[in-house]
Amino acid sequence: MISYSIYVIDDEDTIREGITMALEADYKIKTFSTAEKAIGTIEENPPDLILLDIGLPGMSGIEALRKIRNLHPDVLVIMVTAYEDIGTVISAMKLGACDYIVKPIHMEGLEVTIRNALERIRLRKEVQILQEKYLKENLPCFIGESNEIQDMMGFVGMVAKSPDTPILILGETGTGKELIASAIHYRSPNFQGPFITVNCAAIPKDLIESELFGYGKGAFSGASTLGKKGLIEEAAHGTLFLDEVGDLSLEAQAKLLRFLEAGEFYRVGETKKIHIQTRVISATNKNLDGLIEKGQFRKDLYFRLGVIKVQVPSLNDRRDDIIPLAKHFLMEFNKKFGKNFTAISPQAEGTLVAYKWIGNVRELKNLIERAVLTGKGPDLTVKDLGIEDVSKNGMSISREDGFSPIPPTGINLPSIQESLEKFYIQEALRIAGGNESKAAMLLNLNHHTFRYRKRKLQIE
Repeated sequence: MISYSIYVIDDEDTIREGITMALEADYKIKTFSTAEKAIGTIEENPPDLILLDIGLPGMSGIEALRKIRNLHPDVLVIMVTAYEDIGTVISAMKLGACDYIVKPIHMEGLEVTIRNALERIRLRKEVQILQEKYLKENLPCFIGESNEIQDMMGFVGMVAKSPDTPILILGETGTGKELIASAIHYRSPNFQGPFITVNCAAIPKDLIESELFGYGKGAFSGASTLGKKGLIEEAAHGTLFLDEVGDLSLEAQAKLLRFLEAGEFYRVGETKKIHIQTRVISATNKNLDGLIEKGQFRKDLYFRLGVIKVQVPSLNDRRDDIIPLAKHFLMEFNKKFGKNFTAISPQAEGTLVAYKWIGNVRELKNLIERAVLTGKGPDLTVKDLGIEDVSKNGMSISREDGFSPIPPTGINLPSIQESLEKFYIQEALRIAGGNESKAAMLLNLNHHTFRYRKRKLQIE
């Protein structure tokens, strides 16, 4: 059974004592005579619920409510007032108070109000537990340590809170747009609903309308005699992900726009309106502005799809993520193919970081899959990568020393330096049998500097 904590902030001793006596058998109660005394405790250790007197000396209840909402927006606050000052109560409710009670307090009524508020907390906690479970079981792994990815994922977490706001994901081929759509779905209020993916480019233009909106029985030659639900209906109370949305025909675009604006549509061959709630997330690697100028994409649909836009950076713009991604794929394909690769050589890391990734993360994943499948290990080498065989961008990668030339886009020298430094520290420790002093001497470093570099690079 959940044990809830309640803070009581009231300047009247009898009120605090009475509430404590009435509630302490069922809840953890802590009382404060002023808001100033309570705020510090709330900041460090927020309760589940606060009973807050409006007419406090010093900092008023309204001021305290503002501070509490800024510190912990999820904490529920019930306002307590000595008289029904409707204006003040309305102000408190607008600031986020969940309810109010009027003095003199009737304990039975107070207990009912508290139970109702705590039921909201219980339901919210259950949803959070379920959501964490769904995230763990369903959300594909999105690897990224760069500032660009961290900023983008922070934005994704924020916009996911809406259940139905349309989102347009922009980015090059292979950047992980479907992963981002999945991340939004499983962080949204719709996370228990279906996540339906539609590749608009893979469905023939004469079938896309019936696939999206469904059709009635006998709607066209070859149609099922029973009719068929469309993918929009299948995504009810969930998320519909329209990949390559720039490939939709103008006719399908018009119907999609109507659905986005009114939440209703008709199956092909029927006149009955169908109403459903779902979130539409779309993605494209095309220049929609260019398609609009050519008359191939509706401007009004573009604005409706892109109420929120998420730009996914290319792998070339987030080179700090290349090695973490490569290591993740290395472990993934180790398991898949029963291999035992333990590391990526410094030369191979340098080559990966310097390479121009036209196919982005998908190209990197395919390359590591092939290297693990055909390589022998224990380290993944430049030879295993075979970049000279898969390069289609005219770059001359292969050299006798195993290192890569600087490409036109430049390289991430700090990342390469860190990889090399980590390799030689590990090698020195291996030769020295784990003796740090001997390893430091092999690298011409003093022991203090060696230990500092070892800790910074997180070498065990």
